[in-house]
Parts: sequence; C-alpha cells; structure tokens
Amino acid sequence: MTEMNELETIWQEMLSTLEIEVNSLGFDVWIKPLRPIRIEEDVLIVASPTPASKAEVIAKYLPLFKEALRSIDGAPKEISFISEDEANDPSAVVKGVTAVGTADENVQPDTDKRKYEPSTINPKYNFENFVVGGCNRMAYAAAKAVSENPGQVYNPLFIYGGVGLGKTHLMQAIGNAVKMSETNLKVLYVSSETFLNEFVESIRNAKGVNNQAFRDKYRGVDLLMIDDVQFISKKPSTQEEIFHTFEALQTAGKQMVFASDRLPQDIPDLDSRVRSRFASSLVVDVQAPDLETRIAILQRKAQDAKVNISVNMLEYIAERVSSNIREMEGVLTKVIFMSKLYERRVDLAICQEALNDYRVQECDEITADEIIDCTCRYFNVAKSDVIGKKKNKEIVEPRQIAMYIINELVPLPLEKIGECFGREHTTVIHARDKISGLIASDSKVKTAVNDIKAIVLRK
Repeated sequence: MTEMNELETIWQEMLSTLEIEVNSLGFDVWIKPLRPIRIEEDVLIVASPTPASKAEVIAKYLPLFKEALRSIDGAPKEISFISEDEANDPSAVVKGVTAVGTADENVQPDTDKRKYEPSTINPKYNFENFVVGGCNRMAYAAAKAVSENPGQVYNPLFIYGGVGLGKTHLMQAIGNAVKMSETNLKVLYVSSETFLNEFVESIRNAKGVNNQAFRDKYRGVDLLMIDDVQFISKKPSTQEEIFHTFEALQTAGKQMVFASDRLPQDIPDLDSRVRSRFASSLVVDVQAPDLETRIAILQRKAQDAKVNISVNMLEYIAERVSSNIREMEGVLTKVIFMSKLYERRVDLAICQEALNDYRVQECDEITADEIIDCTCRYFNVAKSDVIGKKKNKEIVEPRQIAMYIINELVPLPLEKIGECFGREHTTVIHARDKISGLIASDSKVKTAVNDIKAIVLRK
C-alpha cells in the first residue's frame, strides 16, 4: 500500500468513527473541512482551513481524534493540526507537529498553581462568560459560592437539568475558578463514564489484589466533580465505589459536585445509600432559558467570535432553538461559518439555511400537539377547551403553560404557536412571560411545567 493510500485509509476510518461520536452540525462545520497532509515521525498531520478553525478543532475534538486514532491498527500514535497556511510552509509543518503535543498538554499545562492530574476541564468555561437568567440563577449562585469556599458551603452540590442547559459549564467554571486561586487545591472533573471505565480498568489491572491507585486518585483530591451521574444506574459495583469515595471525601471535608439530567430520586436502579447521599446535597436545577436569556447567550457568543450580528437575526435563531443551549450555539456557529464562507453579513437567508437540518430533526421528535395533549392529561382538562375560547382559570393556566412549553421545546415562530390555539402571537408572548414569572414565584406552577416537560421529553 502506498503512503497516500495508507493516509486516506486511516483518515476515512477516523471519519467513520467521528461521525458517530460528533453531532451532525459539528461534524459538517469543523471536521469535514479538514485535510490529512501526511504521516511524519509517527504523527498524522492534518490541515484546517484557518488558524481559528484549527484552534476550535483542538479545543473541541482533540481527545476524540486521539481516541479514534488509537482504535485503528497500524495508525500513527499522535495527531497534529496545522492551518492551511502552515501546510504551505515546510518549516511551519515541523513547528505544528511539536506545538500541538498531546491532549493534556494542550488543555492543561503544568504550573505551580495547578497541582492536580490533567483533566478535561476546558479553560473557556468560566463564570464570566456564563449568561445568568431566571432559569439558572440559583444554580449559578450556588456554584459561585462553592468555587469561593470549596468544602465549606453547599457540600456536596447537586446540579440537575436537561441536556445542553449549562450544567457542565457551571461545573467546569467551578474547577477553573478553584484552579486559578492561590489555594493549590487538587481538582478533578470526570464524567461518570470515565469514572466507570477507570474503575473497571483498575480492577482488571489489579487482578484481584488491590486497586489502591484508583482510590488514591479519586479520594486524594480537594474538589471532585462527576458529571452525568444518571449513567451509574444499574451498575452496582460502580455505585458502591462512588458511595465509598463520597464517604471518604465527606469525612475529609473535601468538596464534591455532581450533575445529572434528573433529580436524585428520579434516577432508576440507584442504591439507596447513594441516592440518600445525593439527596442530602444542595440540589439546584437549571431550566431551559427564556427568549431574552437565549438572545443574551447568542449575543455573548457573537461578541466572543468578533462577529457583528443584528439583534433581529439573533432573536430569529433564539425563537426557533429553545430547548438546548448547546444546539442553539451550534446553529450560531454554522451561521457565522456560512457568513464567512459566502463573504456577506448574516441575513435571514443564512439563518434559515443554517436552521434547516436542526428544524427537521427537532420537529420529528416533539410537536406542539403532543405538548398540548400532555398538558391536558396532566390537568385533566379537555383539549377542545384549552384550544378554545374558555377563559376561566382552570383552563387559562393550562393553556398558558402549554404555550410556554411549546415555545421552549418546539422550534416554531410565535405566530405558529398562536395558531395552534386560534390566537395572535401577542397572546403567546403574554403567556410565555407570565408563566416565566410564575415559575420563579409559584412552586406549583414550576412543578407542573417541569413535570409536563419531563413527560414530553421522555416519550
């Protein structure tokens, strides 16, 4: 096999793996434009169109690339990214190989202040760039307090909420704030999957003797953060290890932070001891952001990208991507990419094109009718009354809650939501704002909204 054939074979195998691991938007925007250059000194050299896209690929996907590379027999041991400009400069190619290094070296250089094991904490996640709104204010305040006094307040902290609403951002912001303090505390952030894999590997390597190295790693830190703990469901040995780790850290007065997509009591097949420890935490939630908060998030991301986008265009995106901040930011990333590709300002046509794939995917999952049906069943009211003209409180509140949830979960313009109820878009705005206010002040309304959303999202 020639060198070019070998290069192409390795690259296609990597793409096949990455296409499964990365969402379609990220794959199309960041990975498809990459170009393998050659293999040099057991390093796969890959070119990215611009220095900015190279930095983005390294920050977002370098660990995935390295993992995909390790899964291919006979592939190079390392991967290095360079820009196309560097690819055309032979001296820069060599520089690119040595500059990128490993994933840990790129993410966490070792300094005197950072005496902890390299982890997956991303330095771009901090409290300064976290947009605070009514949907996440309590979680933000608790996370900030923990970062300022780890082990002293709100220990442990348990953050729950839907996918892509900011749980991981808050956890990593805690980690970054503690790392940058003068305390020299040891910080470790992992997903529950990483914890599980390392636990299994420690047992396999110990061969029944001892897995003390694993225990020292997790019980020897000052701040332990485990994300997505709902995935330890139905894994009794892992749950037992987390329980003992929990006990050891709590006894030592060390800080723990957990995150999940649901409340501790809603995680199925969870050991009662683990459930009680989670439930003893300060439990705070992050909800889907309202329209104003979503616009503010997009404004911040556009500013960070140094791209001037009108508020009208940001509002257009925010109205149509309401349930997942990460996906909304992904749509904006595609909008910015297309604006640069077409060399024109962001306009309605670009936004509509960027939203095409998202709209098809989301509409197939959740519809306005499903939400109205679930709301009617929850309140035990007739659907004909909710979408009809009745104005008594027993009907108006379910109607407004249904409008609010549709606005949160379904990418429909306000006018279309109003049409579902035979009303104008201004009525939807009034309902959205009213329910948003009641969520903050009325626990019954907040519970009803969360329950109905949970029913819809678990369908």
